[in-house]
Amino acid sequence: MTPLCTVIVPVYEHWHLIPFLLKCLQYQTLSQEKFEVLLVDNGSTNFAPPPELPANTRILHCAIPGSYAARNLALQEARGEWLVFTDADCLPEAGWLEALMQRAVNLTGPNTVLAGAVRMRASGSNPSIFEMYDLVKGIPQDWYVSRGYAVTANLAVSAKLANWLRGFEAQRFSGGDADFVRRAVADGASLRYVPEAIVEHPARDSWQALATKARRIKGGQLTSGNYCQRSIWIIRTLIPPVLAWYRFLFTSTQPIRFRVLASLVQMRLWGVEMKEAVKLLFRGEAERR
Repeated sequence: MTPLCTVIVPVYEHWHLIPFLLKCLQYQTLSQEKFEVLLVDNGSTNFAPPPELPANTRILHCAIPGSYAARNLALQEARGEWLVFTDADCLPEAGWLEALMQRAVNLTGPNTVLAGAVRMRASGSNPSIFEMYDLVKGIPQDWYVSRGYAVTANLAVSAKLANWLRGFEAQRFSGGDADFVRRAVADGASLRYVPEAIVEHPARDSWQALATKARRIKGGQLTSGNYCQRSIWIIRTLIPPVLAWYRFLFTSTQPIRFRVLASLVQMRLWGVEMKEAVKLLFRGEAERR
């Protein structure tokens, strides 16, 4: 029986989180027979999958570094009519797949990209300053959609459209999801936000985790696109993150203490981004974690 959808999850050094993800997928209100799960190992040094996998779950191996290369491999193996993307550290709510597939089948055609909500979650009632930053910044999928793109933490697209677009830009380590969605929209696809399809994402709880993400994103900005696009990103990197501070202080719904401390963390991250830009300008290797 051909599944209605295929859930695609690239995994790099996060196999210890996969049992929690699989548990969330086993609790989906969408019948297990209607979806399959493809876990794509992307060269993890500690490849430690669960000893027992659900019947609808398979493991693939991608030797090309990068989560977008891993997703492209899964595109070739997926049997579902729709492809649903999430990350190894995400925790989908029980109605996640059903909400996406109900919208996909009843309200849209195959030339559509669906973006679900991503909700940040702290580890406890007293979050660290680094968790505060992630809670304030968040992953505002609705804001992204209003600007014509979305992230693969919670994204669904028909297999037909994904293959027409020839997948993701494989050499990217960051930003390939925004590029993919923008190409789809430019080709005439409809991009829709599905707020009832929710995945939770744990807030990063250390400086190292935040700095690593900042370097990865900066690498995606400065090593992809044409010369003009890269030049614009270099200039934007050198300018203080005033827009981020404004968003943190005046548009976030988090407590004022969280917003102020998040702004201070953003100032420190700006230094990380400038340092990374200099490294990349001198042919340094881009961060992939």
